Amino acid sequence: MSPDGGITYLIDKNGNKHPILIGEVKNQGTNSARLREGLPKQAKGNAVERLGKNVIGFRTYLLDEAIFPYVCFGDGCDFERGSSILDRVFTIAMFGSLNEDHTFNEGPNGIFNRGSYYFKSDSWTIEELYDIMYEVAKRSIYYYFSKYGEKKFQVIGVLFGVLSMVWCTFSASYTSNYNSLC
Repeated sequence: MSPDGGITYLIDKNGNKHPILIGEVKNQGTNSARLREGLPKQAKGNAVERLGKNVIGFRTYLLDEAIFPYVCFGDGCDFERGSSILDRVFTIAMFGSLNEDHTFNEGPNGIFNRGSYYFKSDSWTIEELYDIMYEVAKRSIYYYFSKYGEKKFQVIGVLFGVLSMVWCTFSASYTSNYNSLC
């Protein structure tokens, strides 16, 4: 599995990888542009269907953890308020609220490993992406430090170094993916 925004790991002294951020970007909805060009509407939902498949795989990968640091950003006219496509995302999110952080598993015994899904019709700004991803990665690092002990991880100042790397990787991916879709 290879999400659009990549996977950023915290690596322990034994070389074990602990995911702190799994990022995806989905742009869906060209019907407004097609209508302006006099073309017929296309079917909705392809990006969200791929999203659902990826989420199943990553949820399985992280079943032994009490976090699911998966973040998906979606934009495009198919994600307008009231869209049936948002209902599909809501189902993938295990009926958790959209546009809210759900890094930590929720419910009895943490049975809901929802992930975080941020969707709107307008494009995301780089600052919005950064703020959300920073919080998810930070919470994930603190989770692993709490679970395994900070000394298990070998890098001093890891939080800010890793988060800078996260940002560079994801912003390059977002810009590339977004520009190729426009």
